[in-house]
Amino acid sequence: MRYEVFLDLALIIIFAKMFGIIARKLKAPQVVGEIVAGLLIGPAVLGWVQSSSFLATMAEIGVVLLMFSAGLETNLRQLARSGLVATLIACFGVAIPMIGGTALYMLYYGVHTFSGDGFHEAIFIGCIMTATSVGITVESLREMGYLKGRVGTTILSAAIIDDVIGIIVLTFVLGMKDESLSAATTIRNTVLFFACAFLLGYLFYRLFKKYDQLHPHTRRIPIAGLALCLLIAYSAEKFFGIADITGAFVAGIILCNIRDSKYIAEKMDINSYMLFGPVFFASIGINTSIETMNFKLLIFSILFVIVAMVTKIIGCGAMARMCRFKWNESLKIGCGMMTRGEVALIISNKGLGVGLMKANYFTAVILLIIVSSIVTPIVLKLCFNRWPDAECAEDAGDASEAPAENTSAPADSAAAAPAGAAK
Repeated sequence: MRYEVFLDLALIIIFAKMFGIIARKLKAPQVVGEIVAGLLIGPAVLGWVQSSSFLATMAEIGVVLLMFSAGLETNLRQLARSGLVATLIACFGVAIPMIGGTALYMLYYGVHTFSGDGFHEAIFIGCIMTATSVGITVESLREMGYLKGRVGTTILSAAIIDDVIGIIVLTFVLGMKDESLSAATTIRNTVLFFACAFLLGYLFYRLFKKYDQLHPHTRRIPIAGLALCLLIAYSAEKFFGIADITGAFVAGIILCNIRDSKYIAEKMDINSYMLFGPVFFASIGINTSIETMNFKLLIFSILFVIVAMVTKIIGCGAMARMCRFKWNESLKIGCGMMTRGEVALIISNKGLGVGLMKANYFTAVILLIIVSSIVTPIVLKLCFNRWPDAECAEDAGDASEAPAENTSAPADSAAAAPAGAAK
């Protein structure tokens, strides 16, 4: 290992955290600042840090830890309570953007067949659009006092289910890349993996639950949890041809209901927040190629952002309306699901690694995250000001009348949370 990697890591950590703080002060997601830091110190601008196999490995570990944390923070009880309505909204919130993204790529680049590399790339572009990140939506609803209402809880539940469905879709799309595997084989491997994960996962859950009762809140629990995450991530790739991040997410799901799940998540966040998270998000910027940016790619990036946001509104909003929400409530749900975040980056990075996406398309994904993060809170505030949620009227009034220092406190604490903790 060349000793220059220590300088690379030092530069990444310093600049990623500095720009992350700046982004947070500007009310933007911290990950946006970390990506911009990667662009600045990477080959695109200053050239201080170059892509390397070491940084790629560190970034892969980072994304595995992020997905493990996402699984740990999944509330299965809330999923069970959310029922059919949130599931249907999530399904349409995945399907419509997937179709829209695929159609956009095929029409824009003239892909006329439903096979081959061009079609696979088109499907993957659609797959990127399926991801939902409601961290900013949650904070906006909390500040306005509408988080606990029917619309707020529906958005939260649908977003959780959206993540699970998105991971399954990603697993299938990545399996299509391997030409030696037929669609039937890909489906079989996917079903087999989740079946094994369910059976063995229950055994691991019982084992961890018993061990947690005997040795509560000890360091052995997160250490064993991390080992389980890495083991399932390896097994997913090795034995089923499933993405390692899917295995990591499943490992988090297995442990999310044990008593010390939050304690495990806290310990994972320390690693993600200090080192692996910044390396992953900065590596997105480092690997982003702007040399090949041209007018055609710029127009595609703009269309990508528009289609990704509009199809979420259509997919989630239309299904909410069919589930007997009022039309203004349906609009709020659709707008609340527009935001994209680290999950879209994780999917994009995985596609880059297997050759389903070129590095220059990171520009479109980054632009989507920035625009959706800015537009969503504004649109939600306009919607709730125009059509207040009657069942949360008292909470909304309390939130609006609270002193400035009190209303800002949740935002600051949420923003200060590790990047991997954000959904």
